[in-house]
Amino acid sequence: MRFVLGAQSCGFGPISKLTAISRLLSEHQRTFLGTTVAADFARRNADAFDEIIEIPESAEIGDGPLLGGFEPLLAESDCVVSVMGAELVFRAVVARRPVLMVDSLFGFWKVPHPARVAELCATAPRDSYAALDAHFAGLSPHERIYAAHLLADASVVQNFPGVPARVAEISRLGVRRMSLSGAIIDEGTLHGVVKGKPSRYDLVINLGGFKNFLLDYDHHNDYLRLFVRWVPDLLADWPQFERVAVCGGAFGAGREHQVEVAGRRAEFQCMPQPEFLQEVSGTRHYMLTPGLTAIHESLQLGQLPMALPEQHYGHIVNLEQLNGTLFNRLGARFSGLIEDYRVPADDFEGTAAIVDQVGTVLDSEQGYARFRAGMNERIEQYLAVGPAERQDGVAELRALLHGPSFGTLVTETFDSLRSERLIGEPR
Repeated sequence: MRFVLGAQSCGFGPISKLTAISRLLSEHQRTFLGTTVAADFARRNADAFDEIIEIPESAEIGDGPLLGGFEPLLAESDCVVSVMGAELVFRAVVARRPVLMVDSLFGFWKVPHPARVAELCATAPRDSYAALDAHFAGLSPHERIYAAHLLADASVVQNFPGVPARVAEISRLGVRRMSLSGAIIDEGTLHGVVKGKPSRYDLVINLGGFKNFLLDYDHHNDYLRLFVRWVPDLLADWPQFERVAVCGGAFGAGREHQVEVAGRRAEFQCMPQPEFLQEVSGTRHYMLTPGLTAIHESLQLGQLPMALPEQHYGHIVNLEQLNGTLFNRLGARFSGLIEDYRVPADDFEGTAAIVDQVGTVLDSEQGYARFRAGMNERIEQYLAVGPAERQDGVAELRALLHGPSFGTLVTETFDSLRSERLIGEPR
């Protein structure tokens, strides 16, 4: 069978989940369709796909005529899989192809009137993408993702505080088939990690994929600029970190570089996923931006990381939802590092405010000195936590975020779609 696979191009979270799904489908033809940071990750993990089709950066999935050439590809597929990408679900619906929607942030989306979204889905035209898109014109990006779940043939959503209640809500509104999963991560690649193998690095810093609706490697990139400036000072302030890996999408494709301070070295790079997870498993110390995929991967590897300050508004919500945990208490936040820090409670406006206020740190020597001193305080507290207490912190988060195996659920979902003859029906 032929699967067409796509992921929202927002950091590495969605595409890493799509890669995990693709590895479960190794006996089938797997075609990746995507853009920007998702395509970057797919190319770096090309063994997970049989074909990679990169859409030009100006043509995000769902931009209408720019994707007209991909309609035959969808129509000829046996099944479509979308990770948090509403537009690909809509196009699959119009193409009359079965579609699975996977979502690790189901509890995050702001949907003030879910019943209204359900009513729109019940009356949605399905003969034309333009008509369907116009029908949903009044919906916000978050509401469109909610609508995609209602239209999909099946959904798998990741457990997190607040998610079970939302699953119950959307089930009452008529979602076809939704399963609550544990960690949505690449279980196969994680199982291939050699436990007990020491890392080459004393510290691994994970800045993630970075790109989203606003952030970019070359624009609205003050967060990256701040860390490029700070890492040499980290080497100067903490002699025990003799070799540091700074990992992220912004440091691949010719952007790799190194810095040295007093004989200590930091390497900015973007590793393939298996290599990266192996280094995370074996390092003594790990810092990450608090995205859910990175958190779940670290728990699977038995690592309690230190949360770095937020790149976007979603990171703030993630830490707030984990309030009371050791991970939450150890984490660094810009609210404690930037004077008069204020962020609106909104995905788009909040992220823009973070960008603006991080810029003020770079523009002020006093502001940067405050940031550097504050980060040193957080690092000191993190290093003071011994191995036993860190493992308690890992167990605490695992208990909070537990759920059925993602790989098992996805396999069962595809089996169910086959038994109902949704997959394999004449096109």
